[in-house]
Amino acid sequence: MMNSKKHIKLKIFILLLQFALTSVASAQKTQYQYLSGADKDHTVSWDFKINTGMNSGKWSKINVPSNWELQGFGTYNYFSDTNNPNEFGWYKHNFETPTSLNKEIFVVFEGAMTDTEVMINGKLAGPIHQGGFYRFKYNITDKLNPTGTNLLEVKVYKKSTNASVNKAEREGDYWQFGGIYRPVYLEIVPKNYIDRIAVNAKADGSLTTDVFTVAEFASQQIEVELKTLDDKKIGSVQQAIDKQGSTRIITSFKNIKTWNPEAPYLYNLTVSLIDKKKIVHQVNQKIGFRTVELRPVDGIYVNDVKIKFKGVNRHSFWPESGRALSKQISIDDVKLIKQMNMNAVRMSHYPPDQHFLDVCDSLGLFVIDELTGWQKSYDTQVGKKLVKELVIRDVNHPSIVVWANGNEGGWNRDLDDDFDLYDPQKRMIIHPWEKFRGTDTRHYPDYNYMVNSMLYGKDVFFPTEFMHGNYDGGMAAGLQDFWDMMIKHPYGAGGFLWSFADEGVVRTDKNGIIDVAGDSAPDGIVGPHHEKEGSFNAVKKIWSPIVVNNKYIPTNFDGRLFIENRYHYTNLNQCTFKWELKKFVKEKQEYTAKVNATDKMVFSSSVEPGESMALKLNLPADWKTNDVLSFTAVDPSGNEVYTWSWPLKFPEEIIKSAITLNEFKAEPKAITKLGKLNVLVDDIDIQFDQTTGLLDHIVSKGKKISLSKGPILAHARSEMKLQNFKNYLKDGNLIVESAYKGEEWLNVKWTFTSGKPVKLDYEYASNRWDQQVGYNFMGITFNYPEQMVTAAEWMGNGPERVYKNRLEGAEFGVWKKYFNNGITGEKFEYPEFKGYHGPFYWVKLSNSETDFTIYAENQNVFLQLFKPSHAKATRESVKAAFPAGDLGFMNAIAPIGTKFQKPEFLGPTSQQDIQLNYAPFKGTLWFDFR
Repeated sequence: MMNSKKHIKLKIFILLLQFALTSVASAQKTQYQYLSGADKDHTVSWDFKINTGMNSGKWSKINVPSNWELQGFGTYNYFSDTNNPNEFGWYKHNFETPTSLNKEIFVVFEGAMTDTEVMINGKLAGPIHQGGFYRFKYNITDKLNPTGTNLLEVKVYKKSTNASVNKAEREGDYWQFGGIYRPVYLEIVPKNYIDRIAVNAKADGSLTTDVFTVAEFASQQIEVELKTLDDKKIGSVQQAIDKQGSTRIITSFKNIKTWNPEAPYLYNLTVSLIDKKKIVHQVNQKIGFRTVELRPVDGIYVNDVKIKFKGVNRHSFWPESGRALSKQISIDDVKLIKQMNMNAVRMSHYPPDQHFLDVCDSLGLFVIDELTGWQKSYDTQVGKKLVKELVIRDVNHPSIVVWANGNEGGWNRDLDDDFDLYDPQKRMIIHPWEKFRGTDTRHYPDYNYMVNSMLYGKDVFFPTEFMHGNYDGGMAAGLQDFWDMMIKHPYGAGGFLWSFADEGVVRTDKNGIIDVAGDSAPDGIVGPHHEKEGSFNAVKKIWSPIVVNNKYIPTNFDGRLFIENRYHYTNLNQCTFKWELKKFVKEKQEYTAKVNATDKMVFSSSVEPGESMALKLNLPADWKTNDVLSFTAVDPSGNEVYTWSWPLKFPEEIIKSAITLNEFKAEPKAITKLGKLNVLVDDIDIQFDQTTGLLDHIVSKGKKISLSKGPILAHARSEMKLQNFKNYLKDGNLIVESAYKGEEWLNVKWTFTSGKPVKLDYEYASNRWDQQVGYNFMGITFNYPEQMVTAAEWMGNGPERVYKNRLEGAEFGVWKKYFNNGITGEKFEYPEFKGYHGPFYWVKLSNSETDFTIYAENQNVFLQLFKPSHAKATRESVKAAFPAGDLGFMNAIAPIGTKFQKPEFLGPTSQQDIQLNYAPFKGTLWFDFR
């Protein structure tokens, strides 16, 4: 009985002890009480009234956080507050006084646009905050009611009373929103507390921790403890507090794993304020050990490794919520960026949500963090405050390697040295677009600038904006040439594409349409909802850290792939590889890729960054019987780096196996009547116009096929006059020949044979001897009504359309696309149907008449499917040249430019096409109308 009572008492004691320890632990750490929701998907309804625009002049409800335009209030503006510039919103919200005793209580705003006045129970919380992209807070301890309900009132003005804030933030090439768009919460700390910390964790394991405290104890210690993320203690150190409120603790740890984007290793740092062996307050911070250096006339080094940024500019944005986001969007964005084999992101043109930087730390991206200033700067007085707010919030993120003081002239030089006041790492400062402190971040350099920079420049070169996307232009178009030059550049440090996503916003005032502000915002590699556009896979291939240098698989292939390691930190023996041999099998009118053989592989020996080595595939003896070889590289985290594919057969081999021969019925016949030549072969009637020699139409088994007006020489510079048109029988075949001449010549030969598809042989050349005569494209075309087309299925490279300077990313396979009139960046139907495709082997055109298939017997023939439509605002530089015809079979295709540059300024693959060594182009097509 006594033992039982003792047992009960012991249990009660343990429970009380656990409760006490839990209470103490809770009291040691900062407590948070959300007044708004945590993100765009978890909001809290507040009272709201706006003075102008939609739903103005009356109290109603609004979800917080949010931009009020997306909630159906106020006025949409792009670039500047042209309409209703004096718009402001008034928020009210009741909240309960926290139950915590003897605490300091702050109200924290993660972001509100733009001037923000905060009142608690009718009392001003502090000075009006100016600047829409920064965290700010007020100590409201003495303004709260002791118990019960408190009234929070917030007035948010789009237009700042500070003219420089308006110039820096609200005159920029992006949507100008209003409202409390990031969370609002109470921050509750003890009377003696750690205000903030700033760390400098270097690759050698040394750690400097600056601890800023508000404390009045006589004797205190600061303890710094380092643990792994799975709670394994690495070490700790204690030091007496500096009575001035700023204590620097310097220590070091052995066998530290460094942080880099390829292996973003993080640790947990716990900093404790201790008085009389009791923890008074404690803060936790994830940190990464890494060292960043700018070495003049050399490059940027991270952990003693020279790096190249493969980056993109990113706005904080979502169509339905504007700049009110969530951590899930941050995760999705970073994963998409890394899918493209990028290693860096620039915050354009303002600090992002805190959770985005957390994700960059954990998943691994270099970051340029930027003080706002699109093309005008803050004045010095407000700028100094905002630099401090930027740096003290973001200083401990290992992903941040560079601070940007504004953008394109939006820098205040008086602020350059202020970043170092709050950053013990003393990160490099740049002025994006300017040559500054040993860097050249020129925006939108053309190819010639790259060449001259390599030859004559001495500054570390990394354009913080280049290859400006716009609709389907820019991005990967010309990127391969730029990147080849960047690799050669002795001081090249990479660059940042403009931009990640189309900034298309849902217009609550226009029935929910997605508005991209003309040609101002459709600049992304992905659409507003992350739809992958044509450049996505091209960038992924160009920036792959694993490069396979086999362009083709020859008939005498010995199984060796020549692989180059372009990682900065990863040995290829940490990666895995998989090859597959596949044959395309048609089942129930659909093609599938049947895998006949496969194997996984690793490098048995070391392949360090910068090294190359052959990897031998153990292919079976009958490998040539397959249609395609694919090869996939997988990184150490299990993510696909890229999948390459190569055809194993020539087009003529595919034709032999794909074309069926029907029973011979009778010799073809030619009938001439009323200026028309009709060729009758089996159940098909093919009509030509005798005055032009061109195809007029086809009738197959009583059904018309409206293929006409061809073949025409697509690139003819002058009128092509018909020289002769004749037909004759030869060896049971009916031959129809035509010849044309202008500045170029074209010879055409049709062969009609019973039981076979129709054969077309053609050849063409220029009559001029100048080999430098350039063409936008070269080939032959036909007409076909696009309104009759329902789908196209082809064997060749796909599924994305291509340009001369953006062939990468389209891989060999059998692809099918249904007809759409997609406009990149406006209609968001991907992949787009119209445009250049391939090279291709065959194409089946499904239509409302009767389907037909065309085979190319030659290699490197591109398929033109009509002409892409354009948005009204499309610039000429991003309208690639297309033939007048509808269906083209091209030996050369056109490049596309960027928003600011015509193709000819983008490098070798963006130049016009020329005839090679005076030799005519010869081609053969087979038309199966059966």
